[in-house]
Formats: sequence, structure tokens, C-alpha cells
Amino acid sequence: MKTLTKTAAILLVLGAAGAAQAETKAAEAARADIQKTLGFTPQFFLQVPELQLPGAWDEMKTLQLNPGTALPGKVKELIGLAVAAQIPCRYCIYAHTEFARLNGASEAELGEAVAMAGITRHWSTFLNGIQTDEGKFRAEITRLTDGARKAAASKTPAPKPLDVTDGATALADITQTLGFAPEFLKRFPDVARGGAWRQMRDVQMNPATAVAPKYKELIGLAVASQVPCRFCIIAHTEFAKLAGASDAEITEAIAMASLTRDLSTLMNGRMVDEPQFRRDVDKLVKGAKAAAKRRMSASAR
Repeated sequence: MKTLTKTAAILLVLGAAGAAQAETKAAEAARADIQKTLGFTPQFFLQVPELQLPGAWDEMKTLQLNPGTALPGKVKELIGLAVAAQIPCRYCIYAHTEFARLNGASEAELGEAVAMAGITRHWSTFLNGIQTDEGKFRAEITRLTDGARKAAASKTPAPKPLDVTDGATALADITQTLGFAPEFLKRFPDVARGGAWRQMRDVQMNPATAVAPKYKELIGLAVASQVPCRFCIIAHTEFAKLAGASDAEITEAIAMASLTRDLSTLMNGRMVDEPQFRRDVDKLVKGAKAAAKRRMSASAR
């Protein structure tokens, strides 16, 4: 019995040593791929635990950095920025802002992504704070989306917005725009309803903003998913579908939110050096621009 116990102990030690070697090799392979893909190894990757690094890098590479996903690169970075802005995470805000610009985002698009994050957090706070009835809320969202589909099918022109100056004129404009006044908007303080409604109407519901309606709703969904806010998740999911979002786009938006939270937690928890992080991001952007320029020169030959 003692012999068996000793043998088992030896096997456990050998097994642990083999597992540790495999983990080290996986981490080394991940670092080598980071170097190959990015041209250098940003310092924050060096602070990722070896057990986590292979999976974390693979997820970033296949989702965020992958040009072949359902969502375009610019939109993924705008989602990352929106999520980062309301965590808040200074590392992620800087990185996603620069990466969004690299992917062609304008200042207007950057601002609207952050605005959508703010609007989502705004209504999440109110909806949860007043203990909204979820069944009634779902029914109202269904009524809103059904009404929007019927209006689109009948090609009914949108009514001209009213001049909103107070809570009463806001309710009148809400009723005219949506067909009815949802309960949560009626319960919002009368003195502040005008401004709250105008934010929603002029940014989220406006079809002529820099960010397309579908992508605004996906940004809202991404933010809502990691608040988390069940009410906002319900609403933004249905509004995203109404605007034409596919299941793949919806799940990628949520995945980008989870990846941003994952890396934000890691960088803040490890107290990554911020100036060095910014230098690494600048180096990544500079390298990407140089690589794009080389590709354009080669294709022109």
C-alpha cells in the first residue's frame, strides 16, 4: 500500500511538471505569435499570467483583430470605446479611440459612441431604480417595434418633431413619435423629461447621425450587457434587430463588450504602466499605417 502511495505521489509530481512545461510552451507560442502579428510585444502582454495568455491572445486575435468578422473593425472599436468609457478604463479608452481612428472613425462617430454609452447608462439607472415591471416593459418594447414595422411597411412619413420645452411638450412629442408614451418615460421627473427625451430622440433614434442606427443599438446592447441591465438588453436587442442586425452581429457586439471588460480588469488589476501602454498603442498604430501603405504601394505596381 505504501509502495502504491509513493508511486502515485511520483506520478502526480511528474504529471504536474509535464503540465507546467506544456503551459510554458503554450505561453511561449502565444508570445511568439504576438511578436509575429504585431511586430513587437506590447508590455501589458508580459503581465498576463501564463495560464491566461494563450486564450486571451487567441480571443483578441480572432475577434477584435480579425477583419473577417460580421462586424467591421471600426464598429468593434467603437463598441470597445463605449464600454471602456463607462467602466471607466483609461487604458481601454485610449486604445479603442486610437484603433477606431485607425479603422476610419471620425470624431463625430467617436463622440456618438460615447454618447450612446452615456444614454444607455442613464436609462439603465432609471429603469432599475424605479423597479420597472419587466413583463410590462417587454410588452411596451414589442408595441414599439411592431408600430415601427407597420409604419415602415405603410411608408408613413415620420411626424415633424415638436418643440420640446418642458415635461408636457416632451410627453406630447413622445406620444406623436412612438404612438404612445411608455410607462418609464411617463414616470421620469416632469422637470427633467424634456432633456432626457431629447437626448434619446436626437441621438439614439435619429436616423441621420454619423453612426448608423443598427450600430448605435449594438453599442447600447454591448454597454447594457456588462452593466448589466436586463431592461436595456431587451430593448437594444429588439431595436438592433429592427434596424437589421443579424444574430452574428448581436453576439459579436456582446463578445466585444466581454473582451473589453476582461482586458480592462487585467490591466487595472496589474497596474500596467499607463505612459508605456500609450507608447505601445502609438507604436501599434504607426506600424499598422506603415503596413497599409506598403500594401497599397505593392498593389499599385
